[in-house]
Amino acid sequence: MADPTRELSYGRLIRLAAVLRRQVERATARPHVGLMLPSSGGFAATFYGILWAGRVPVPLNFLLQTDELRAVVRDAELDTLFTIRHFAEQVDPLPVKAVFLEDLPLRRELVRQRFRRLPPPPRPHPDDTAVLLYTSGTSGLPKGVCQTHRNLTADVAACLAHARLTPEHRFLGVLPPFHSFGLTTLLLVPVALGASVFYLPRFQPAGVIEAIRGRRISIALLIASMYGALLNAKGGGREDLASLTFAVSGGEALPDVVYERFAERFGVRIVQGYGMTEASPVVSLDVPWASRPGTVGRALPGVTVTAVDDAGRPVAAGQDGELVVRGPIVMKGYYRQEAETRAAFTPDGGYRTGDLGRLDADGYLTITGRKKELIIVGGENVYPREVETVLAGHPAVREAAVVGRPDGARGEVVAAFVTLRATATATELREFCRERLAGYKVPRRVIIADDLPRGPTGKILKRKLTMPPDEAGGRSARRC
Repeated sequence: MADPTRELSYGRLIRLAAVLRRQVERATARPHVGLMLPSSGGFAATFYGILWAGRVPVPLNFLLQTDELRAVVRDAELDTLFTIRHFAEQVDPLPVKAVFLEDLPLRRELVRQRFRRLPPPPRPHPDDTAVLLYTSGTSGLPKGVCQTHRNLTADVAACLAHARLTPEHRFLGVLPPFHSFGLTTLLLVPVALGASVFYLPRFQPAGVIEAIRGRRISIALLIASMYGALLNAKGGGREDLASLTFAVSGGEALPDVVYERFAERFGVRIVQGYGMTEASPVVSLDVPWASRPGTVGRALPGVTVTAVDDAGRPVAAGQDGELVVRGPIVMKGYYRQEAETRAAFTPDGGYRTGDLGRLDADGYLTITGRKKELIIVGGENVYPREVETVLAGHPAVREAAVVGRPDGARGEVVAAFVTLRATATATELREFCRERLAGYKVPRRVIIADDLPRGPTGKILKRKLTMPPDEAGGRSARRC
C-alpha cells in the first residue's frame, strides 16, 4: 500500500492502525468518529484504527460546502474529526474537535508499538453498523447510509469471486474514499486480498497515466468522465497502459464514444459496473472474459436484481422496469430516518433503487435511466439516457445531460445541457437529434455550457442544472 508520500507494508499498516486506535480512544467516547482525508495510506490506517477502537468511521466529503458539512456533522452526531492541515480552513467552522495527523506523535508511537502486544480486535455483531456513509445528494440532501459488517464482507467476497481477483493484482486508488465505490473497491477489496494498491490524492490525467505505467497497475476503477479526461491528455498510448487488464467504469453512464476511443488509443476495453451506496456498493459487474459492451454485466454472487413495473410485478426479459436489489449487500437503513428507510424497501425486503433498467435472457443488466428523471412528453415516455447517448455521438459534444422541464401544452419537454470540444450551435445539435430520434424526444432547448455541476465523484448533478431565460424561437445557443 503506497501513496506519493509513503509506502506501507501490511505489517506497518497494522501497527499504524493500532497506534491510531489509541488516539481515537483518547480523543472521544462517541460511537461515531469523523475522518476527512484524501485517498492515501493515512486514510486506510485511520479508518482501521477507528474500527479497531470499536467505533463507526464516518468519512466526510471534503468537496462539500461548509453548511453541507455542518449538516452531516450534526446528523452523524460527531464531536471529533481526524484530518490533515490541508483541510484546516474547511474544518475550522465545524462544531467538532479536529485532530490533525501531523500533530500526533505517530513516528514515536510506531516505534513503541513494536514492543507492545497488539490489542485484540473487536467482535461486532454482523448486523452492527460498520461505516456510516453519506450519499452524494444527487436527488436531495445527503442521507446517512448504515452499512453493516455483513454488508461489507458480503460485497467484498462477492467481488473477489465474480471478478476472479488475486493477490497479484495491483490496484490504482484515485476515487475518493468518502464514496462507497472508492472505499469498498480500493480499500476493503485490496486489503482482503493482501494486494498492492497505489493511492493518488487527486485525479490528474498525466499522473494517472504515469502511475499505471510506473507501478504496473493491473486494475483501475474510475468514473466515465475520468476515462474521458485520459483521452484528452496530450501524452499516453498503448505502451503506457499495457499492464492494465481490468479497467472498470462506474458511477455514471459510459458514453459509447469514450469506450470506442479508449480501446482504439490505449488498447484497453473498459467494462462497466453498477451499484449504489445502499448496496455497499457493487451490485453487478461486466468482466473481460464474458463481456457484453453496453451492459453493466451480471449481478454478483448472492445478489438478485429484478426489474419491476409500477405495481411491483416483474417485467419480461428485455423490458424496462425499476430495479429492485436483494441480498446481504443491502444496507440496514438510513441513519435516524425511519420513514425514508421504510419507503426504500419493498414489503419482502428488496431495495428500491429508483434506477430504470432491463435484464436480458442471460441476466446481463442494462441501465436506462432514473425513474424520477423519466420525462413524459404528451403522454410519451422519454428516457434521458437515450437522448444523452445520441448527443454524445456528435463529434463536437464532450458531455451531455438531459432533463425534463414543465410545459403548458405537453406537460414536459426535453432540455439538454452540453459541453463542447469543438464549435457547434444549439440548432445544429437539435437537428442532429432530429435525424436519430422520434420528434417528441428531440430537445426543445439545447444549452451550451462551459461546465456542468458535479458531485464528489464527478457525477453530473442534474438537480443543479439551471435553465436560462427563453430566447426567440425557443432555441438556445446561450452559455450558462
